[in-house]
Amino acid sequence: MSAVRRLAKRLLAVCGAFALQAQAADDGLREAGRRLFNSGTAPSCATCHTLRDANASGEIGPVLDELRPDEGRVAQVLRTGLGVMPPFRDKLTEQELAVLARYVAAVAGPAR
Repeated sequence: MSAVRRLAKRLLAVCGAFALQAQAADDGLREAGRRLFNSGTAPSCATCHTLRDANASGEIGPVLDELRPDEGRVAQVLRTGLGVMPPFRDKLTEQELAVLARYVAAVAGPAR
């Protein structure tokens, strides 16, 4: 086997390992986001919002699968509240806010 082929084979193995690590990290963030959505706040997001990935069917707030907010919008509303939705900036850490915002934006689908 030529040196180029061996190098290419090693690069593919390294890239594959990074891809697996990235997928595991994404899965971990998704699960953390789902937990926060369902039980990480009081009241929980699931109490008011419908989000298919979280098996949530709340009827007070918007259906997030239809609204499809982007990550920035979710983070802003989580921090400041909107309408009857209270702010969560004093109940969640910045990291939790970021994870929850990323989760909702990712599973609700691309913003319109």
